[in-house]
Amino acid sequence: MSTKVETEIIEAATRARDCALAQFSKFCVGAALEAEDGKIFAGCNIESAAYELTMCAERVTIWKALSEGARKFARIAVVADTERLTPPCGACRQIIWEFCGDIPVVLANLRGDTETLQMAELLPRPFDAKFLEEAGEAEQA
Repeated sequence: MSTKVETEIIEAATRARDCALAQFSKFCVGAALEAEDGKIFAGCNIESAAYELTMCAERVTIWKALSEGARKFARIAVVADTERLTPPCGACRQIIWEFCGDIPVVLANLRGDTETLQMAELLPRPFDAKFLEEAGEAEQA
């Protein structure tokens, strides 16, 4: 049973999915990110004919939130039209970890199935700025 807040973020991600530009893969994804203050930012995947320029819904959503000044986040939802719930790709897991930390990740599909995981479950040994700081400290020593 999902909470009211979880339902709101899933609905925002579902609406964003409707705007996806997935003309090549036909794999439409929507994401929604809840800031610590309750504001919800949503985005969709956008594909390019030059595939490496394609942007996932999760990253679009995070960039949108960051560009509007949000810095602390409570949860993110990812919605796709798949039977198995679709987790963020590796690149998105890295970005979620770096900018959102160990937040809950709500996975949902259009059939109403949901699952919530902690980001640390999806990226158990993350690379982040701490490694860069340690390398800088070691070089100064």
